[in-house]
Parts: sequence; structure tokens; C-alpha cells
Amino acid sequence: MSPSPTPRGAVAVLATACGLVVANLYYMQPLAGTVAAALGLPPEAAGLVVTMTQAGYGAGLILLVPLGDLLDPKRVVRASLLILSVALAAAGFSATAAQFLACAAVIGLGASAVQVMVPFASHLAAPAQRGKVVGQVVGGLMIGIMLARPGSSLIAQFAGWRTPLFISAALMAPLGLWLGKVLPSRQPTHGETWGSLMTSMGRLMIDTPLLRRRALYQACMFGAFSVFWTATPLLLTGPDYRLSQGAVALFALIGAAGAAAAPLAGRWADRGLDRWGTRVAIAAAICAFLVSRLAPPHSLLGVGVLAACGVVLDFSVTCTLVFGQRAIYALSEHARSRMNGLFIAAFFCGGAAASAAAGLAYARGGWDVTALLGAVLPLIALLYGFTEAPGARARPGEA
Repeated sequence: MSPSPTPRGAVAVLATACGLVVANLYYMQPLAGTVAAALGLPPEAAGLVVTMTQAGYGAGLILLVPLGDLLDPKRVVRASLLILSVALAAAGFSATAAQFLACAAVIGLGASAVQVMVPFASHLAAPAQRGKVVGQVVGGLMIGIMLARPGSSLIAQFAGWRTPLFISAALMAPLGLWLGKVLPSRQPTHGETWGSLMTSMGRLMIDTPLLRRRALYQACMFGAFSVFWTATPLLLTGPDYRLSQGAVALFALIGAAGAAAAPLAGRWADRGLDRWGTRVAIAAAICAFLVSRLAPPHSLLGVGVLAACGVVLDFSVTCTLVFGQRAIYALSEHARSRMNGLFIAAFFCGGAAASAAAGLAYARGGWDVTALLGAVLPLIALLYGFTEAPGARARPGEA
């Protein structure tokens, strides 16, 4: 058996694995229409291709992720990735819409293991370096999110929509086995059961003000992220710019630059700059949307302005994510997975609602109205941020 890696090596392994696993949630987003047509799903129901994956992921955040507080996290991850591999392969072989949608739900469930990996990484670091470590792992996660959609679009253009599923299926099972072999073990020491973990979830949210605060910040920020990346493909392929799908995929690649924020935000958090850093990041997101309204249509300059705004927005969202996770991981060593599941579930709901609102806003008012919607969401977070008590500390009951 290979020797256990150093903590630094384990962090690099987790960062890479997070990017590969979370990408499974996004591969089918740009291909939903193609998948629906191929499997006989009505056009008005094409959104189910994405919705079922999201529903499975949401279920995993509540049912699967808390197991990281009960069992050795690498056992949870290994089992989840084996299930994920089977579900991806089955989705690729699906002959009917019902078969595909059932597999999509299981894909989302298995991919939720990524939220077991992130708090596990925090256990590998000394408190003074926790932000740095979380930032590195979240950086890998954000790269996976931002590259998945353009990557699957390009692969599907040349090899069909099933190919990204088969490629990922071939990666997930070996990845799960490899993680189980090289990561250090960590056995929780408390005596709770799965049932007690489930009943404690609501109590954690009620009794932990900082968790609620950070969840609201990130729900607004991820909502803004979802507004931008839901509506910009509509804008860029519409009459103002008339870009091809391939060009839009390349545009989306630019957003991956925002992942560079994760390790920087982690270091800033370790220096105690997370509160002001959060406010600056939220303000930058507001400015990005306002500036995007100035992009001149029918021009390369307009595309460049939108791309720059996308990078700033992605940078901001990544910063607040790292600041939030670093803060809640300091609350309790024994409840990190549960609090992480609640935190991610809250902002995931914000993103899903904002995506739906973005489509409606763009259809009714074009980019100007959509950009205002995108700016209002972080503005809510910023205004709420000024209610935070100056002496608030990162532990339950104080924030």
C-alpha cells in the first residue's frame, strides 16, 4: 500500500478530486435541450435534465453529507464515488427519459460527496492555516464548476452528449478507490447515531447565528452568480451579439480565472480579514453587474466588458464561499460536515431560485433588468452584513 501523503499532499489530492466530482453536476446543463430531444422528452420539460440532478444533490446534502460526522469521511467518499460511477454509466446507456432522469438524481446524490471532502480538508490543517487549506480545496472545486459546462459542450459537439458521462464514469470509480487508499483516516470520536445527526440539523441552524448569517450571504452571492451565468448565454447568442454556442463555451472558460480567488481568500481569512473581505467582495459583485449594463452591444468590446464582469463576479463569489466555510468550520470540530451540508444547501437553494428568476427577468426586460436583479441580491447581503456585531466571533451564539 502506498504511504499516506503529507497533509499538503492530501490537500492537493482533495482539491483535484473536488473539481472532478463537482463537475458532474454541471456537465448536462448546456446539453439539456439535446438530451431531451434525444430521449423524447418534451421541450417544456427539458429543465428536468438539470432539476433531477440538483434534487439528488440537495438530498445528498441533507442525508449523505452528515455521515462525515459519523464515519471515517474517506469511507463515505469512496462509497459515494462508486455509486456515482455506476449512475453516470447507466445515464449514458439510458434509452428513455425516465431511465435518464432516475440516473440523474443518483448522480446528484453521489456528487454531494464533494461536501464531505471540503470539511475533511479542514481537519488536516492547524487552526492558523485552516483558511489556506480550505481555500486550496475550494479552488479546485470552483475550477471544476467553471470548466464543466464549456468542457462538456465541446466534447458533445464532436462525440455526442453521452460521451462526457462515459468519460466521467470511467474516472469516478478509480478516483474513489485511490482516495480511500491515499488519504489519512479520521474516525469521529463521539457516539452519535445517524438518526441523532438528522434530528440535530435543524437545531444547529437555529442555535448557530453565524451559520445562518453566512448561509444568507452565500445564498445571495450564489444567486447573483446563477443570474449571470444563466442569462449571459441568452444575451451572447441573441441579436445583440449573435455568438455561436462554441464561442459561448469559450466565454465561459474565462470565468475559471475567478477560481484564483480561493487560495488568496483563505490566506486573508487566516489573517483575520474575512469580515472586511466579505464586504469588499460583495460590493465588487454589485459593481460588476452595474458595469455590465454599460457593455456596448454588437461589439467585441461589449463581449470583453461582460467577460471582465464575469471574472470579477466569480472572484467575489469564491472569496465569500471560502470566508464562509472557514468561519463555520471553526465553530465545532464534531459538526463540520452537518454545518457544511446546511450551509451548502442554503446557498444552493438561493442559486436555484435565482436561475429561474433570471430567465424570467431576461425574457421580460432584457439584460438591463437582469443585471439589476443580479445587483440587488448581493446588495441585500451587504446591507445585512452591516448588522453584524463588531465583536462577533466564530462560535455558536455569537455573530
